[in-house]
Amino acid sequence: MILYLHGFRSSPRSFKARVVQERLAELGRSDELICPQLSASPKEAMDLVTRLVDRYHPSQLAVIGSSLGGFYATWLAERMGCRAVLLNPAIDPLKNLEQHVGVTTEYHSDKPFEFKQEYIAELRALKVARVTHPERYFLIACTGDEVLDYRDMVAHYPGAKQKVVQGSDHAISEFRDYVDEVLDFCMTKDPA
Repeated sequence: MILYLHGFRSSPRSFKARVVQERLAELGRSDELICPQLSASPKEAMDLVTRLVDRYHPSQLAVIGSSLGGFYATWLAERMGCRAVLLNPAIDPLKNLEQHVGVTTEYHSDKPFEFKQEYIAELRALKVARVTHPERYFLIACTGDEVLDYRDMVAHYPGAKQKVVQGSDHAISEFRDYVDEVLDFCMTKDPA
């Protein structure tokens, strides 16, 4: 099973989520994807995610997380012991998200999106200072990311499989070029 976690103000309709959905459909594996809409509340988002995946053994689950979803994916991979692919992940969203407290809209709709001050403390509770099993992680970091610094990403996942893309952007506009490698990593079984 693959769990896809979207980024801040994003949704299951994001470009990378759709690319994963489309590729799994082409492979006849659509039923192996969980891609929920995450709440603005980090606690509510992770409560939902853990309810969705707690029944899976770590060997049966991989997480793909984009941006803030990468932050969440790291927390979940550490908690469950599963594999995680991180796509331009937020390393310390506490530095950036304070400026987003308030009401705005989701990127893929006109639906209101409220990020409350108390969510900062909820994020702090999910922070992973250091990953314990870097071999379970695959990082894709773009040097041209206009939102997050790829050097923070590379430094946070030492020993992990890493693909540093020269240029590109936060959205990883050429993600279709990498989706097979991402899915291969997700579907690789760890040695017993």
